[in-house]
Amino acid sequence: MERRQSLTISIEPPCWCGEPCCCGCWSSRWLKGENILLEHGGRLRHAARRFSIPVADWLDLSTGINPLGWPVPVIPASCWQRLPEADDRLTEVAKDYYGASSLLPVAGSQQAIQALPRLRSACRVGMLSPAYAEHAHAWRSCGHRVVPLRADRIDETLPCLDVLLLIHPNNPTGQCYEPGQLLEWHQQLAARGGWLLVDEAFMDCRPEQSLARQSGREGLIVLRSPGKFFGLAGARVGFVLGEQALLQRLEALLGPWTISHPSRWVAAAALSDVGWQQQTGIRLRRCGIRLRELLTACSLPPAGGCELFQWVVTADAGKIFEALARQGILIRQFEEPASLRFGLPGTEDDWFRLESALRGLQS
Repeated sequence: MERRQSLTISIEPPCWCGEPCCCGCWSSRWLKGENILLEHGGRLRHAARRFSIPVADWLDLSTGINPLGWPVPVIPASCWQRLPEADDRLTEVAKDYYGASSLLPVAGSQQAIQALPRLRSACRVGMLSPAYAEHAHAWRSCGHRVVPLRADRIDETLPCLDVLLLIHPNNPTGQCYEPGQLLEWHQQLAARGGWLLVDEAFMDCRPEQSLARQSGREGLIVLRSPGKFFGLAGARVGFVLGEQALLQRLEALLGPWTISHPSRWVAAAALSDVGWQQQTGIRLRRCGIRLRELLTACSLPPAGGCELFQWVVTADAGKIFEALARQGILIRQFEEPASLRFGLPGTEDDWFRLESALRGLQS
């Protein structure tokens, strides 16, 4: 039986709408109980309609996805003709890539984000703000209480939590934690039947900071996704790394054929391409630095970020978003705090286009 310590805490800070929540980009309509879809980056068709610019003329920097993704070869016809089989090579290839003892392939980490809250009875889930909003949305939808956390008060708040959910690196702030600190929090939670759930969607460039190799421990769950680093977001493939008993419960909940046969084939091939992975890691690290330096030179110094995106906090976020959008450059805007997330340009022409637009903002 799960045990919860009785501890009164102060939940702060409140959202911009005056109510406690866990992500500044949430709409207050959700906090009032309305069933809404959250907004995400990559809504290029919506932007094209709003600003009357053809889709083909946009530079989309709104997602944090590698713009020069893994080169997908011709997919065998059999992948389209036959049902996917769970005992193909995908699971073993993924275990080798992530260094995990056990994992479950799912239809993008989003499927796991929505399903994992259903494996626990009503509980208290702590997460930072701002962060990827789907996490809090999913836990609230299943009747759990989401407790907004400050990074400097996790130790103080941990005794009253059943689940600590961290995005590592955080999206959009890029905040990371020492693996030793994460494992210490996990140990405290697991001792009373709790979970440490770590979303490592942007971790591929920093394998030394990942908890993937420790994910076989009871109460430790790690989410991974090839969509960002490999630029394969459209394949909708993700992985849940955890102890076998939990994975079996999750698999039973999700049912068969969660991932299409072509997607399984593509993911297995990409995860096996060591040479491309090494070259891409080097390139993305350089590009992350280049983007940070460009934004700084244009009076928009990032407050955080990682290899695939940079996060800028500015009171002029709305004006900058609009100004760039009117030039066909789409970035991600957040309301609380007022901020912007810039993804990586892909080609030299894209870099020049972004720099020219940013310089124009200064004139």
